[in-house]
Amino acid sequence: MDTTKYVIGVDYGTDSVRSVLVDTKDGKEISTSVFFYPRWKKGLYCNPAKNQFRQHPLDYIEGIEHTIKDCLLKAGGGAVAKEVKGITIDTTGSTPIAVDGAGLPLALKPEFEENPNAMFVLWKDHTAVAEAREINDHAKKFEINYLKFCGGIYSSEWFWAKLLHVVRTDKVVKAEMISFVEQCDWLPFYLCGGSDVKNLKRSRCAAGHKALWAAEFGGLPPEDFFTSLDPLLNGFRDDSFEKTYTADTSVGNLSAFWADKLGLTTDVIIGIGAFDAHMGAVGAQIEPYYLSKVMGTSTCDILVAPNKDMEGKLVGGICGQVDGSVLPDMAGLEAGQSAFGDVYAWFKNLISWPLNHLLTESAVIDKQTAIALKEEVESKIIAKLSKQAEELGDGDYAELAIDWLNGRRTPDANQELKAAITGLSLGTDAPKFFRALAEATCFGSKSIVDRFRDEGVAVEGIIAIGGVAKKSPYIMQMMSDILEMPIRVHKTEHTCALGAAMFAAVASGIHPTIQDAITAMGAGFEKEYQPNLQKQNMYRQHYQKYLGLGRYIERYNNKDLKQFTL
Repeated sequence: MDTTKYVIGVDYGTDSVRSVLVDTKDGKEISTSVFFYPRWKKGLYCNPAKNQFRQHPLDYIEGIEHTIKDCLLKAGGGAVAKEVKGITIDTTGSTPIAVDGAGLPLALKPEFEENPNAMFVLWKDHTAVAEAREINDHAKKFEINYLKFCGGIYSSEWFWAKLLHVVRTDKVVKAEMISFVEQCDWLPFYLCGGSDVKNLKRSRCAAGHKALWAAEFGGLPPEDFFTSLDPLLNGFRDDSFEKTYTADTSVGNLSAFWADKLGLTTDVIIGIGAFDAHMGAVGAQIEPYYLSKVMGTSTCDILVAPNKDMEGKLVGGICGQVDGSVLPDMAGLEAGQSAFGDVYAWFKNLISWPLNHLLTESAVIDKQTAIALKEEVESKIIAKLSKQAEELGDGDYAELAIDWLNGRRTPDANQELKAAITGLSLGTDAPKFFRALAEATCFGSKSIVDRFRDEGVAVEGIIAIGGVAKKSPYIMQMMSDILEMPIRVHKTEHTCALGAAMFAAVASGIHPTIQDAITAMGAGFEKEYQPNLQKQNMYRQHYQKYLGLGRYIERYNNKDLKQFTL
């Protein structure tokens, strides 16, 4: 008798959503599908010069319908659909949105459909830098340190800073909104047919890492903490935050509307959502004291430790430590870099300027050939730069970079900081420039490892997942050399979606615990990088220079720039 049961993990990234249909018996991927957000791809509702990055909920809604239906179609349709038992979603974060009393995002209403303030405020949106600074100053007025579980510094990438910025910026949105909801909480609520925001279940992961929820506080800080910061925040500390839920639990059943739309049944269980890196760490078979690095546009670094080991221990300058945010009964510690793959993408775009702006105007080749040539060259740039950078050797290292192109996330969040590069000369070419950027991103990773260790938390090894980990041996070897640790690269391409699928298997009752799901469904590792000890002294010296340049840039950034005018 065939007892095959399937689950679907849905992973919402920065540029696209991917769904993976998985066999719960062994974790085998039956089918996958990816959908790129059409409005985001066009650059709508974004203004990079102002650090504004917003996404329309229709991109998410269209994406989940397309990818799940496509997965089922590829797997054979109806017979497979009947055996789908659960769906769990992970998302980027903090990526919240203003909703009305029914939990409907304001951007889905005609009067707000083109208003960026009524849309999801993407994790990388830094329009709330001033508000984050105010929250940090405000927290010092209270006897209880309400920031102690988020590393002691609140970030503009997080929930309350973004909410405060939205309600100050847009009175119309403020008047209409009833609550502010994370993407990873809203999507499960929406799939279950939720119609009252008071019944929306908040995930432990999002609430703990980004919204100041802590069991020690009995939930959120008191109402006075928020209203004394700004009366506009009155009422947003609502009852739905008093209890939070770990990702091994259920939101409810798939609604009849969505069951019909997707070709599934209403018996399908929808699991509590969480952030992509946290579920990615589970998909990557995280172990205590191993740092799981999701290496994409940014990095999100996750470490778990037994709660008993963390008693009385607080790690400063990270993105939170939350009981149960990754694995139940363990403390989840989050850190990361605000730009990682984005650093390489920025440099690629910089040196591709002639391709993007001049090639199609060529009088030598036709436009169609120009477009094809542009795509071919762009697809090879990073690989070629990596190869030539690797061939440079170790004796000519004048260039030194700081990787804060999108501010600094960890250690000690500061989104106002800027990147820098020194040592430029007429001998600096593209491979040397690229090597300096690659080294800087790896040094940024080392500063995170050092912070954990300095605060008494061991880091015994690295687990790498994401596009950079699988596609760039040059960067991965450099990181292993700089961290002086082995790096295991997980076998699965869609590791975050696999982690979501593992949680779906638990929420729907197929596996009793998430550890059982990891054991049954884990895919293992495809490669391990070992550090080259011959480069140890060189990278140690370069790292000290990186730290020194970073301190200088930070001091300069904090000075009154008027004294530098001529």
